[in-house]
Amino acid sequence: MNVSNRISIDDTTNDTVGPPAVAALEVRDIYKSFGAVRAARGISFEVRRGEVLGLLGDNGAGKSTIVGCIAGSQQPDSGSIRVDGKEVVIHNPQVAHELGIQTVFQDLALVDALDISTNMFLNREILKPRPWRWLRWVDRARMHQETAQILERLHININSVRQPMSELSGGQRQAVAVGRAATWGKQIILLDEPAAALGVEQTALVLDLIRRLRKEGMAVLLISHNMHDVLEVCDRVVVLRHGTKVAQLDELDGVTTRGLVDLITGVSLDAGDVRHSESED
Repeated sequence: MNVSNRISIDDTTNDTVGPPAVAALEVRDIYKSFGAVRAARGISFEVRRGEVLGLLGDNGAGKSTIVGCIAGSQQPDSGSIRVDGKEVVIHNPQVAHELGIQTVFQDLALVDALDISTNMFLNREILKPRPWRWLRWVDRARMHQETAQILERLHININSVRQPMSELSGGQRQAVAVGRAATWGKQIILLDEPAAALGVEQTALVLDLIRRLRKEGMAVLLISHNMHDVLEVCDRVVVLRHGTKVAQLDELDGVTTRGLVDLITGVSLDAGDVRHSESED
């Protein structure tokens, strides 16, 4: 099976895939404590296919805790998680992978000494066909070919898939990590600060890739402290503060970065007050 067939972006239309009735990912009433610290208190939200949901909050708001519960690195004390309407128990990251949930953390989980195609198929290497399969020989030619197809379809411009990761820019590294998640995910991708520490041009590359994932119909959960990036690519946002969901904005027209920051910091306690004039932003 050609892995790159999992990604097919059609540039002939600007239409976004409409979200279906059943959410791709649904978090219901999640509670999680670490000793006396209540990191998540009844947090609920959903992410539909063909949209980008921003999960916002200051440090300690509960974002990482929620992502950990979805990714399988942490277990909630109570509450539930549903994938395509079916309740699931995500005991560990392997279960999340089997459910088609892929997470791109800030450290990217890339190996600098290995080339791009090897990173793309890390722990999923393609083996040579019989009679060599029993020797566990890796089919590098096929991995190179399919990686090139994946990058081309996602419009990730890199000279050669044989380049070691250490030679790539920050934006290119981030794009490879997101491309890998998009290839192996079941249309559910969690992005933790994907544009952190990137320059303007590299950030634009990553944001464009997120738009392409949405256009393909993927459900994207974006965690970011950059409100400009959030307003650039998100369709809706959920705001957390001190482990509690304090706001959900289902319409971002007229919302400004100042308004989002006010919700995050508690300056504004009403989601209806986030549409400031441009002079106030």
